Amino acid sequence: MRLWLAAVGRVKPGPELDLFNQYSKRLAAPITLREVEEKRPLPLPERMAREADLLLAAIPAQAVVVALDERGKVMGSVDFATRLGRWRDDGIADLAFVIGGADGHGQVVRQRAALLLSFGAMTWPHMLVRAMLAEQLWRAQAIAAGHPYHRA
Repeated sequence: MRLWLAAVGRVKPGPELDLFNQYSKRLAAPITLREVEEKRPLPLPERMAREADLLLAAIPAQAVVVALDERGKVMGSVDFATRLGRWRDDGIADLAFVIGGADGHGQVVRQRAALLLSFGAMTWPHMLVRAMLAEQLWRAQAIAAGHPYHRA
């Protein structure tokens, strides 16, 4: 299963990128990062719709989409690993995670998503969410392999 991450905004060198890279390198399946940006000063609804279009254009058309969204489902690491394993076992070729802009996802992304996933009720910096996602993907891989990294 190929992993994709499409995110609004460009990451700058620094600790968040280092952490993302650290966990990404551990993944058995590499994760392809695609960054998108709408620089025009559009009204909020138009900007959100444009960002949604850019995010979906950055991933394979047939990909299963997981939208990281503060209003999404909160899952434990074992449940997340189980869901990923189910998609893998179902023969899903491409799994794409999408991180929206500061104001969230446009409706087209929310409708396309097979899962709206939340990392909790707190608001997280989008650059840190990339690293958190990479760590949870690594943790899910470790859980599936019976590796002692995850101690539950």
